[in-house]
Amino acid sequence: MEQKLRRDRNMGDNLRRLRLEHHLSQEKLCAELQRRGCDIGRTTYAKYEFGELNIRVSVLIELKKIYN
Repeated sequence: MEQKLRRDRNMGDNLRRLRLEHHLSQEKLCAELQRRGCDIGRTTYAKYEFGELNIRVSVLIELKKIYN
């Protein structure tokens, strides 16, 4: 079973801010995550940004690598 983090009101805002600072659309970011082995679609990622879905730790790790 994969670990999940509890929802954090600021998590979605931070994810959106980082994505926009790196001039990425949700589609492009998801394509990069998929290239790195994360099975995630744009709809799922949008739910992360809106705080409607818990983000998987594996996705957070890949986002850290993308954003440095």
